Amino acid sequence: MIPVTSFAGKTVAVFGLGGSGLASCHALKAGGAEVIAADDNAENVAKAVQAGFISADLRNVSWANFAALVLAPGVPLTHPVPHWSVLKAHEAGVEVIGDIELFCRERRRHAPDAPFVAITGTNGKSTTTALIAHLTKVAGYDTQMGGNIGTAILSLEPPGTGRVHVIEMSSYQIDLTPSLDPSVGILLNVSEDHIDRHGTIEHYAAVKERLVAGVQAGGTSIVGVDDGFCRDIADRLDRAGKNVVRISVKNPLASGIHVEHGTILRTAGGASSEVAVLGGIGSLRGQHNAQNAACAAAAALAMGINLDMLQNGLRSFPGLAHRMEQVGRRGNVLFVNDSKGTNADATAHALSSFADIFWIAGGKPKAGGITGLTGFFPRIRKAYLIGEAAQEFSGTLGSHVAHEISQTLDVAVEHAARDAEASGLQDAVVLLSPACASFDQYRNFEIRGAKFRELVQALPGVKPVV
Repeated sequence: MIPVTSFAGKTVAVFGLGGSGLASCHALKAGGAEVIAADDNAENVAKAVQAGFISADLRNVSWANFAALVLAPGVPLTHPVPHWSVLKAHEAGVEVIGDIELFCRERRRHAPDAPFVAITGTNGKSTTTALIAHLTKVAGYDTQMGGNIGTAILSLEPPGTGRVHVIEMSSYQIDLTPSLDPSVGILLNVSEDHIDRHGTIEHYAAVKERLVAGVQAGGTSIVGVDDGFCRDIADRLDRAGKNVVRISVKNPLASGIHVEHGTILRTAGGASSEVAVLGGIGSLRGQHNAQNAACAAAAALAMGINLDMLQNGLRSFPGLAHRMEQVGRRGNVLFVNDSKGTNADATAHALSSFADIFWIAGGKPKAGGITGLTGFFPRIRKAYLIGEAAQEFSGTLGSHVAHEISQTLDVAVEHAARDAEASGLQDAVVLLSPACASFDQYRNFEIRGAKFRELVQALPGVKPVV
């Protein structure tokens, strides 16, 4: 735990008592603050009370003595309308912050030079975060990984010499961290997402920009420049005097890091040099993972990690569960769990990574369905459609792609495995990348992916991928 000493002797309201909210309560109390815990969910309040915290309905108390409102990132700050607790805080002149802001204040107070790597972007955040954490561990750092990737930041060990915090940040978390100042900041990409919480894509991009704009003096801002928003952001950072490292997987760069034919290259002063080779690393397949790897490599270089350690770290990276996870192989058939592919854009990355695909898709459909994936249809040998989206997806595939309506995942896995093996293809892939939410049949994408893994591993003759 990281005790939050910056509010010692003061009273702090905490709203939103899920994982990060309850961790904030414990950290504030450990640092000497008095905590008033609140939530719209009575069960969450009961858990906080059971843990020894005072609870109150913040609508019916005086805000005069509150030093801050610590808000959980899932609670609306601005859009579609501010949550009532935010309005109460504004009325009382009380600052509204999040748990990562508390971390930043503690780091500045006690260990301002401790390395802090913060990662954001519309896509690829979790893989990049996990990869950087893996690289820093290989290099001998005491690595603390958390934030949006799963572990609340205040549940980690405190900043200190030889210890690096590698933190994934959503736009919601950035919005609640006004003094965000990582030593290395990474912005992977920006595309339309979470507009319901930010109003416009321009505001969403501006929130993302704050992570790399806030990098502390002497630090490094790493920006993927393969989309227009990020190119403009990199240019603004340059003009502001930041140390900017541009990343591209689409084009060579006059200065920066790009990926060409599976090799990460660094260019400076008109000369390029090899940083690392990605060929043959199954956990980093595809152009999207090339971007993740290039950004992670840039972070490692900024931290002084040498090229041999970097290459070894990339080769030994196991990947993330449910994100292009290689769960098994039977003969020439590879089984890949990409349950995190919950929309067409995410699934496009997976489909672009293989040539002969037996594709399991479907679930609770999202706007636009799979109409944006037609360019990948020639790669699909057959599709196996499940869940609510099955009929809609069948209509889109039409006569372009052989398909069946399997309805359930167990039937889809059985039939896809059978057909892939019978095809005789040298590199057949049974790919679960649903392009849908899971909520029609599974509580979340993790449970859906775990079920796929279980079904595959139960097939006769399936062996782990090594």
